[in-house]
Amino acid sequence: MADKYKIIGPLYDFLSMIYSGKQIHRCKTAMNTDLQPDDKILFAGVGHGRDAIDAAEKGAQVTVVDLSETMLKNFEKNLKNRQFKHPIRMVHSDILKFEETGEFDMVTANFFLNVFPEEFMAKVMAHLTTLVKPEGSFVVGDFHYPTGNVFTRAFQNIYWYIAVGIFAIFAKNAVHEIYDYPSHLKALGFKVEKKHAFNVLAIPSLWSLKAQRMDSEPSTQSSPEAA
Repeated sequence: MADKYKIIGPLYDFLSMIYSGKQIHRCKTAMNTDLQPDDKILFAGVGHGRDAIDAAEKGAQVTVVDLSETMLKNFEKNLKNRQFKHPIRMVHSDILKFEETGEFDMVTANFFLNVFPEEFMAKVMAHLTTLVKPEGSFVVGDFHYPTGNVFTRAFQNIYWYIAVGIFAIFAKNAVHEIYDYPSHLKALGFKVEKKHAFNVLAIPSLWSLKAQRMDSEPSTQSSPEAA
């Protein structure tokens, strides 16, 4: 399969910084604060993987899965001269073929699910939730679902469509509306127990969501939104 990120992959971190300052990075690492040493965490579609590195620095057992060889090579460059309690495990694979069911304390999909059309995104999300331990968590970091007044919703949509337009051109990613991840998670038997919003120009434009199975006791409480 062709690597869609050969062109834009090497620029991923640069574009992220230009587009959001440090807010995308903050969004991607927001739920890492809940990790305990030796927790097993999976990052699906790792990209350049600074969120995975942050988790490894906290003592977690990190596995990263990405279909893009370009992204994995860039991630490997970011690992240079770094040592962790548990070496990071890299898997070059289609995430739907990664079948370690019920093995992870946390499964994280940061800015990954939005690359797919909605029907396929729901399929990928459903598969990822099977990899979570019964008492574990599923985390999504992505563009904020439009809320608030007309101006706020307009900004959130414009901010999203500029980004998705760039990636549609250079990586052939799907073009679609911003996904309502809480609703999709609810349909899979999960409930968002913690969320954190990140502002761009004083408007909540990104968010990180942490969900658990509805029949599990929540381990965290909802946190206030932050700039």
